[in-house]
Amino acid sequence: VAITLAYLRKTERLKLMTAVYWGIALSVVVSIVAGVLLARASNAALWEGALALVAAVLVTWMIVHIWRISRTIKRQIEGHVEAAAVRDGTAAFMGVFGFTVLMITREGMETALLMNALIFQVQNSGSLILGAAGGILVAAFVAWLWSRHGHRVNLARFFQVTAVFLMIFVVQLVVYGFHELTEAHIFPYSDALHWAT
Repeated sequence: VAITLAYLRKTERLKLMTAVYWGIALSVVVSIVAGVLLARASNAALWEGALALVAAVLVTWMIVHIWRISRTIKRQIEGHVEAAAVRDGTAAFMGVFGFTVLMITREGMETALLMNALIFQVQNSGSLILGAAGGILVAAFVAWLWSRHGHRVNLARFFQVTAVFLMIFVVQLVVYGFHELTEAHIFPYSDALHWAT
């Protein structure tokens, strides 16, 4: 999204930046609502475990995708934004808006699910919520910096390094997902497996 903002600024399509901002707002609301609904689901351990494993698969797919396209990702994002932006008025707005909603909601729902899972795991969650809010604010600040100065970053190298950290995250997601599924007593000897994880 920061690359999108930087590109719109560079190509002097400032009117379309409002589409990005509206897309961000809608995505945040959708992510929060989805996180709350999933947190209220019956057999939360089963849902948390299954969704953690789904998230692990999606992040792994993203890592492979990033490695394949890391050298051309900036051009691809700019190409999608350009294709949406060259349309007339409302069509350009909706194209950029839709692109933004899809980009943020995909990650936002994952963030909301992880936040809900963490909050339910910790009995004294006040400090965790404060930490999560602080992390989100720092991430928003980094995104703002990226939209202003991201054109200076070597995106291929950035995504290669990011992929290494994402692989560590995938391992944690798989362990966490398995742990939650054992808590839901999906496997034989779930109590022993739950203790082991």
